[in-house]
Amino acid sequence: MTTITLKKISQVLGLSISTVSRALKDHPDISVKTKQRVMDLAKTLDYEPNANAINLRTSKSKIFGLIVPHISNYFYESFISAVEEESRLHGYSLMILQSGDDPQIEMDNFKLCRQNRVMGLFICISPKTKDIEHFIRFSEFNTSVVFFDKVPSNLLCNKVCFADADAAIIAAKKIIQKKKKNVLAIFGDKDHSITQKREAAFKSEFKNKNDDTKLIIEHVSSAEEARNVCYKYCRSKNKPDTVFCMSDETLTGVMKTLQEMHLKVPNDIAVIAISNGFFPKLFFPEITYIETNGYKLGKLAFGRMLSCLAGDTTTSELIQESLLVEGGSI
Repeated sequence: MTTITLKKISQVLGLSISTVSRALKDHPDISVKTKQRVMDLAKTLDYEPNANAINLRTSKSKIFGLIVPHISNYFYESFISAVEEESRLHGYSLMILQSGDDPQIEMDNFKLCRQNRVMGLFICISPKTKDIEHFIRFSEFNTSVVFFDKVPSNLLCNKVCFADADAAIIAAKKIIQKKKKNVLAIFGDKDHSITQKREAAFKSEFKNKNDDTKLIIEHVSSAEEARNVCYKYCRSKNKPDTVFCMSDETLTGVMKTLQEMHLKVPNDIAVIAISNGFFPKLFFPEITYIETNGYKLGKLAFGRMLSCLAGDTTTSELIQESLLVEGGSI
């Protein structure tokens, strides 16, 4: 298949390459008649601009980079869906990469975004990422960076996340309201700021209420680990009356254990989670959860990116509100 170039169009019409180029850009110096001739031929020949040449000339592409820990995760899938939808509506493409929560892969992905001259970058950093200086420098070179969900503690960057502390407080209040006394709380990676915020707020709520509830705090990094932790405590002499799950990943591991052990929810044990909202509805009774919706966060993150591209040089932290969704699990 022959590639149609500006030179080919100029040869067919007997015009200079610069005239053809300006006509395709609707330049006011080119007559309406000439523009129409060029446009008609370009359409007939299925001419497409050379994106690489444009990128080299402008030092920018019409592409956003998006780095997530795992594409298969339902939360990130819904976040990606929102950002892709908005990108398409605004004339951008989206390059999606996954880090596997590995700082080296994350860095390789970052370099790939830089090489492709992305207009902006959305990134959820790994638990072990401590140095974000390269991301900050990227912003200084007119490439906007928006951190989302798992964000750095550095204040001098754009962050879009959930009301993580509020989500944990809502869950704690629900447990206290139900007068539960022996709670297994399963959190994520303790190195992540999102885990630290949720855990501190969760424990503080019980302390502030002078509650005599026994809290068992565990940390996991996968559904399988959550499954094993839940099994360990549920077969112990002092079995918990409630399990709090910090994420959908934790929830799936916990529910597998409860089903394997034939424990009835909520009669034998209560369950409450922080969730994107999909997995709680797969169980009966449906799991009571505090909503942290990836799609909504994606929309909020894209709005912040547009503000940056429009010239907003300030840094800000945008918070998506957390809401309690009642099920029948507690």
